[in-house]
Order: sequence, then C-alpha cells, then structure tokens
Amino acid sequence: MESPISDLNAEGPLNVADPERLISLIAGGVLALHGLSRRSAVGAIEALVGSALVERAVTGHCRVYGALGMSTAPEAGAPEASPARRMLLVQQTHTISRDPDALYAAWRNFAGLPRFMRHLESVTVLDERRSRWVARAPFGRTVEWEAEITEDVPGSRIAWHSVEGSEVAHAGSVHFERAPAGRGTEVQVSLEYAPPGGELGAKLARFLHEEPEHQIKDDLRHFKQWMEAGEIASTDGQPTGRN
Repeated sequence: MESPISDLNAEGPLNVADPERLISLIAGGVLALHGLSRRSAVGAIEALVGSALVERAVTGHCRVYGALGMSTAPEAGAPEASPARRMLLVQQTHTISRDPDALYAAWRNFAGLPRFMRHLESVTVLDERRSRWVARAPFGRTVEWEAEITEDVPGSRIAWHSVEGSEVAHAGSVHFERAPAGRGTEVQVSLEYAPPGGELGAKLARFLHEEPEHQIKDDLRHFKQWMEAGEIASTDGQPTGRN
C-alpha cells in the first residue's frame, strides 16, 4: 500500500523517503502551531522552521540533502527500502523495597504490565515465549509489536527482543539484584531501540516527552509505588514538572 504522502507533488527531485516525510509533516505542524501561539520573535522562528519541515514533507525534497548530494528516497523502479536505523540505548535504575523474587514475578506477568506502564494499552501473551504489545503513540495513534523472550532467569533477569517485521524494532532486559545493606532490590531496565522515523522521529518524541527514556523512568517509578504501597499515586490534573 502506498503512503498518502507519496501522492503529493514534489518540487525538485525526490530525495526524502516517505517515513521521513510523514515525521516532517507531524513535527513541522507541531512546531508551526506552537510558534504561532507564542506571538514572539522566538515563536516566529519556530513557526518558520515548522513551515520548512512541512514544505519538506509536501514536496519530498530537502534542500540540505540536495546540496550534499544525499537521498533517502528509493530510486525510480526500485523497491523502497527501509532507511538505515541508528540504535539508541536507554538505561534506568530504581531501588525498590521488595525482594527480587516478588519483583520478578510481578514483571514476568506481562498481561499485568499496563497497570504501571501507563503508555501500554495491552499485552497479550501468545505462548511461553511470545507476546503481542499495543502502546499509545503521539496524536492518538497506537503502535503494535510482537516480542520474544530470549532469556528468563527467575528472580534475576528477563531479556527480550521484537520479532522481525515489528513496527518498533528493539531489544531489552530487566535485572533484579539485591541492594546493599538489605535496602531491597535494584531494578535496572536496559532498552536498545530504533526510533520510528530515524533521528527526526527521535527528536519529535523528545519534543512531545514521548521518548522511551521518559517512559521507562515513569514506568519504574510507578512500579516502585505499586510494589511498595499497592497503588500508584495519581497525577491527573497536576503539572508534570517537565520543561
């Protein structure tokens, strides 16, 4: 199925692939609207940058790529290939006042993860090693992927990766290790992922506070509250404290 962006007329040779054009369209629209709402010199600059990104999306032509002789668009007649993805690594650690076995058991119950992973809509267990995940994405969208367990050590470690063809390409692990002086358990989550839309997609996610680093930090904080207090403190209607 062709992307709707492919149907837009280009001004100049196409040198931007459809996934980049879609991200440019979303990011440009967000920046332009945010800039116009500020009614200031800085806002005017944001609006201009946003407009340039929208133009990049509509035309499929990037002047910078053109000047450098670069192109991420497929050649005429050739099948469209996925652009090379740069894998990003995120790590977060929290100390939780519970023993490793209890924390492992709670995390290993994948279907229950949406209780404290607020960005997840559902996790469906398919068999002993595979599960299907549905997560919320910016602008009311959702993304889905299938994950496969690659290592499972009760009370100690769970590792996984997304299967080939998933919308979100990633691999990750969670470790449970007793903290010094009987202070509970250190829970460390490591995630290596390829942001959809490449570097531009990663910047858009950061702008919207939707990148995995923020999500994992929130997930561990909620996991700590849930395992220690049996409930997660609500922040509905409160400022997030993010700049």
